Amino acid sequence: MPTDSPSHLINDLTLPPGFRLGTATAAAQIEGAATADGRGPSIWDDFAAQPGRIRDGHTPSVACDHYHRAAEDVRDLAELGVHDYRFSLSWSRILPDGRGRVNQAGLDFYSQLVDDLLAAGIRPTPTLYHWDLPSALQADGGWLNRATADALADYTSVVLDALGDRVTDWFTLNEMNVHTLYGHALTDHAPALGMGLDCLPVAHNLLRAHGLATRTIRGAGDQHRVGVVQQHFPVHAATESAEDVEAADLFRILTNWMFSDPILRGRYPEDWVAELIAASADISEDLLAEDLALISAPLDHYGVNYYEPTVIESPRPDKYYAGVLEVDFPEEMPFRPVRIEGVERTDFDWPIVPSGLTEILTILHERYPGLPPVIVTENGCSYHEKPDDDDDGAVRDSRRIAYLRDHLGAVSEAIDAGVDVRGYYVWSAMDNFEWAAGYGERFGLVHVDFDTLKRTRKDSWYWYRDLIAQLRRSR
Repeated sequence: MPTDSPSHLINDLTLPPGFRLGTATAAAQIEGAATADGRGPSIWDDFAAQPGRIRDGHTPSVACDHYHRAAEDVRDLAELGVHDYRFSLSWSRILPDGRGRVNQAGLDFYSQLVDDLLAAGIRPTPTLYHWDLPSALQADGGWLNRATADALADYTSVVLDALGDRVTDWFTLNEMNVHTLYGHALTDHAPALGMGLDCLPVAHNLLRAHGLATRTIRGAGDQHRVGVVQQHFPVHAATESAEDVEAADLFRILTNWMFSDPILRGRYPEDWVAELIAASADISEDLLAEDLALISAPLDHYGVNYYEPTVIESPRPDKYYAGVLEVDFPEEMPFRPVRIEGVERTDFDWPIVPSGLTEILTILHERYPGLPPVIVTENGCSYHEKPDDDDDGAVRDSRRIAYLRDHLGAVSEAIDAGVDVRGYYVWSAMDNFEWAAGYGERFGLVHVDFDTLKRTRKDSWYWYRDLIAQLRRSR
């Protein structure tokens, strides 16, 4: 049990009435059961099957085996005391081919999960799409195909028919910017297309899918609330030189505003972006305007994932940039990331900059006067502590406690600055399959032994439990 009491933190925080604390996960990272009960393959199954794609040859085929252990995991969430649990639905578990035939066993799994969460007093807040496109849709062009957005709308209807009588709070898509950049511009994530800036139709089709899903959810009744999850981060130029400022501006546009401006302003951030989108996606100016009207439908909440800021410079000849981020940019990209020095780092080598969370929340508040209420839908850190060898087998992860404490403080500072933040979800509820990093990185409040699948609560779990209980008592 940790000795660092959360009580002093509550007294120092500005958290509005009704502020909600939760945790988050994603289907492809925890469920396993890759071929169980009629589930179809996804692009992450295909990616993991290719040698050299995933660190140490790991695959998500078993992961945390949440599919068979969901009741145990919900009991853990209930004892943790979270208000909300954000999880994602596996599209290919529900529609094995991405469209058409419904797999009832998949729907039954999520229906039981929702029932168990509600019985435990936890609000389910599912995400419809967290990067795991059904392989059958990828074979038809994936997110380069405009019709994939229509398929997501049909999938949304199936989900609403099955769960909409009990689930009222929804997120459409997760981190469209990361999915576009890592999986389509680069080759570090599925589907590993490596298209560079030719991948811009992917961004537009993902945004259109969000718009269609939002319209579908709205059509299911006024009781439903809908939002989207975006990864946002401050971007700074490495120097004040014109070249570095220009490179940072371009990176900021392509990774932040190209995805949030269409949703929150109804337009792309620059005319040249809209022109590139229309040309590369082969759509007319009128159709682009129609799409943007769909994409910018009002939202009830806006999810912000934050992990680290980024420093960008114009490429220097012969400078070695590999390893600055978890992905490397090809030579033709007109910007390069610069390592942030002078700060502590996680075991994943990510810089720890809590002030960046305050900064980006404030930037969003200022950039978008009509910004919906914000939920910090992911924030967390990878540290590699294991259970002690002594009798109690505790996981002493004091660094994670400090990280979470400092980032909650950053949220409080943003609220003090006028940002309407309604919740904060820790990434993640348990150690899981960390995409291309496999099982080597550990973000969870619960340690998972991936040989035995035994769950062990870390000290941070107890700290977060006590924090949530203190918040409840303070109201």
